Amino acid sequence: MNKLAVLAVMSVAFLVCATPALAADGAAGGGAAGSALIYLGTAFGCGMIIIGAAYGISKIGSSAVESMARQPEVAGNINTAMIVAAALIEGATFFGLIVCLLTLFLGD
Repeated sequence: MNKLAVLAVMSVAFLVCATPALAADGAAGGGAAGSALIYLGTAFGCGMIIIGAAYGISKIGSSAVESMARQPEVAGNINTAMIVAAALIEGATFFGLIVCLLTLFLGD
């Protein structure tokens, strides 16, 4: 299965989990089933964020080590660029996790 198909399946699964949470009416209450789906959607979203960040940082690391092996004279520049890119990914990851958790706790 190629990466695009996996991404499509994961996106559909995320939308299916998030739809009841987004469509819930405040007056209806939702009950325990609606609450469980909100928890499931938040857990799924947080997991996807962590998996995406780990994949991105691992690709940066492997590409940086490979390019340092090919051109050792620019290893310092590559190392600096790798650290900056990893920090940007971490920032986006923390932002995504905060949004997921705020949706969980303030979603009522």
